[in-house]
Amino acid sequence: MKTIMLVCSAGMSTSLMVSKMKDTAVQRNIDADIFAISASEFDDTLANKDVNVVLLGPQVKFMKKQLAPKLADKNVPIDAINMQHYGMMNGEKVLEQALQLLENK
Repeated sequence: MKTIMLVCSAGMSTSLMVSKMKDTAVQRNIDADIFAISASEFDDTLANKDVNVVLLGPQVKFMKKQLAPKLADKNVPIDAINMQHYGMMNGEKVLEQALQLLENK
């Protein structure tokens, strides 16, 4: 199972994206735990859950430099979600981005 964590400012705006990504994962028969949190929940979630990849919503992409060191020792890739894919709520493209990050780690 792949665990994909999406981070946004309040944890709300990514809920639709999570739903679209889950639908795509089911269609493609990919076993994935996909969930969204607010940036303020990052440390607690990371401490209590094994995460394979982290994607940042466009509104918090500036936090990548701050969050990446917390993931380095766990070998967890982090990247910002493509703004166009996010705006179009393209769950398939965002899931593909997460899977690419996992392949390249």
